Amino acid sequence: MSSIRIVRPRRFVLASAALALAAADMPAAQAQQSREPLPPIEVSPAQSRERASKPAGREGQSARRASSRRSASIAAPKPAMPGDGAQTQAATPLNSNAVAESASRLGLTVRQTPATVEVISAETMREQGYRTVSEVAQGAVGVTSGDAPGEPAGFSMRGFTNSQINTLYNGIKIGPQNMTSRIMDTANLEAVEFLKGPASLMSGEGAAGGAINFVTKQPHTGPIRNEADFSWDSLNSFRAHYGSGGSTNVQGLDYRFDISRSSLNGFVDDTNTKMLDVSGQLNYRVSDSLKVWGAIEYREDRGKAYWGAPLVPVAFSGSHATNGIVSGNYVSNYNGTNLGAVTIDDRTFKTNYNVLDNRNVGQEVWLRGGFELKLAPDLTLKSQAYGYGAERSWFNNEIEAFNATTNRVDRERFYVAHSQRLVGNVTDLIWDANIAGFDNRMVTTLSSSYLDFVRPGAANFPGDSVSLVDPNLGFYGLLTTQQQTARIDNEALSFEDRLKLTRNFALVGGLRVEHIGLDRNSTDVNGLVKAGFPYSKDWAPVTGRIGYTWEAVPGLTFYSQYATGADVAANNIFLLRPTDQLDLTTARTYETGVKHLFWDNRAEWSFSAYDILRKNVYAAAGGQTLNIAGRQESRGVELAASIRPIDPLRLWGNIAYVDARYADFNFVGGSFSGNTPPNVPRVVANAGASYRFFTPWPVELGITGRHVGDRYNTDANTVTMKAYTVADVYAFVDIPKTVFAAVDQARLTFRVRNITDKRYAIWGDPFYPDQILLGAPRTYELSAAFKW
Repeated sequence: MSSIRIVRPRRFVLASAALALAAADMPAAQAQQSREPLPPIEVSPAQSRERASKPAGREGQSARRASSRRSASIAAPKPAMPGDGAQTQAATPLNSNAVAESASRLGLTVRQTPATVEVISAETMREQGYRTVSEVAQGAVGVTSGDAPGEPAGFSMRGFTNSQINTLYNGIKIGPQNMTSRIMDTANLEAVEFLKGPASLMSGEGAAGGAINFVTKQPHTGPIRNEADFSWDSLNSFRAHYGSGGSTNVQGLDYRFDISRSSLNGFVDDTNTKMLDVSGQLNYRVSDSLKVWGAIEYREDRGKAYWGAPLVPVAFSGSHATNGIVSGNYVSNYNGTNLGAVTIDDRTFKTNYNVLDNRNVGQEVWLRGGFELKLAPDLTLKSQAYGYGAERSWFNNEIEAFNATTNRVDRERFYVAHSQRLVGNVTDLIWDANIAGFDNRMVTTLSSSYLDFVRPGAANFPGDSVSLVDPNLGFYGLLTTQQQTARIDNEALSFEDRLKLTRNFALVGGLRVEHIGLDRNSTDVNGLVKAGFPYSKDWAPVTGRIGYTWEAVPGLTFYSQYATGADVAANNIFLLRPTDQLDLTTARTYETGVKHLFWDNRAEWSFSAYDILRKNVYAAAGGQTLNIAGRQESRGVELAASIRPIDPLRLWGNIAYVDARYADFNFVGGSFSGNTPPNVPRVVANAGASYRFFTPWPVELGITGRHVGDRYNTDANTVTMKAYTVADVYAFVDIPKTVFAAVDQARLTFRVRNITDKRYAIWGDPFYPDQILLGAPRTYELSAAFKW
């Protein structure tokens, strides 16, 4: 058996001044008189999500939709569309009344959680025109994203990227982002949650930089409500969605059903992604103390991928060289030729270098079910069992490297497929208690899962060279395959607790003890086992979090936390080789901040400062080579604010600054110490404004802007993807019910994306450093939404 590496928090930090204030605030005898416990756990499909922010609405609306009406980046209360009803009651400008279950199992709102948490709601996705989860991330504070075809829906947050950030589906992790994520439409989602900083307490191995949780739409108790959405844009993309939910004629039985279909065309020739998502859930209240539920979801995406524009020598492009997209001097990682100063040739903006028979396909099925049982007034048991299956395949030309000797583009093919199966269970025991006169809530969680992963892949890599302009794309060619497998057992026991020492001061902490067992095998084209395989490895990380929240005055909350995380040093647990460093890397964060809601809920701002250290890191040295980076350091601040000075006007903005760099990153032939990790900008800022005209047919005009600073595409930091600023504008009109008697709400929207037609680099894949992904040019979109 391999050695076990224990990852333990070394010390816990609290603000001593805040503790002193809390201790002086009230002796224990008085604390019992003024304690303000969390609302009790309710066993119902609606109230259970709403309990931490406000009493359940008359119709028991889903707390997520009720409290998540505004996103943390866009958020600002404004007059609702007709038919929204009670959903506006819990809205705050930065959506701090939302309950993010990926951030805590205690039922805490964003304001009650001692961490930076952001929840972007379904309504905000619709109003801001976020079509995919990558676009949602671009509206969040300090988050950037890209859809590199080999790792679609990749994110950068607080100096960490891709598989250093756990991606969750209804709180469940399916594997490293750079292996399992797909482009996902937002139509079937109720919310997207962002938990920033090391977060292994909640989601286990892999959360060095945080976690992003995708939450599907949930049933509600009350009258049936239907919705339909349609859109079309100037690239001939279209989206359509229908959803329905509410109470059935069977007493206690509620449902939700959604189906969406989209075809998103790229601005590059012959690129598109077609998606289908069907999801449904039933909640059945057997009694006041027992609810059972079941959910199913099928997702499919089929696309022809865009792998980027090649870096080209300025000297070769001449008058076709562009400014403001990339800069730097580069030696090709693929063919070794010296390109000198590089640019993006304007003749390649729409050129697709992929082969004609390329394909990129993913099919996923989710089955989930469970129950909530009230064992006693202060004791609740929740359990969820799940099964997940996925089939994925890539069949593409993936490398596009300009050759300075031949002045042509060298290409190389790659094929890989995934067959993944995952089964597991998560069980929570929630206990509300009184400890020495202080209110306390504890959640004990036991989780286990078994994952089987089979990966047939290419054993040969056909290649050729084509002209930079008007290339002869050809076909994939001969393919031979080999196979890799990974089997992962995971068991975890965690504890999370909130102790209220006074009415306004609470300690929040938790501990997770985890076991991870990995069995790997790899065979060649003849089915013979490769050297060093099969092998097994076990890890036992111990991670946690401790912090406090202190509401100094009503609406003004200070917080601090110390948290730890663990993830695989070589970046991908599915692909670890016997020669890779098989230890876990450790991460810790110190964070402090303030969250302030004031002016009768018309204004809200938040601020956070953090210091993250990750040790024992494997990183890409460019292309497929991995090197050891001893440490990765990240320090930064984030500020977000939103205000509604008058009813028609909304103003919002946020800015994030991060200083992320490697330390002790030395290897044979060089050093990357002091360099910045790929796709990490120092500054990301968003801002927006909208004005609503309260006419018989209400009209709203809005503008949003986004600035992203310079980034590098590899750890070598030789090529800079230049800073860019883009803006979108929109206008929508709400059509009164008197026009369509059968429709409670109808909205028509016209949107212009990238109104200045800015050309910019949006993302770089460090494993394909010879090419850069470009952002989309100006596009126009028409959409219509109906509710009844």
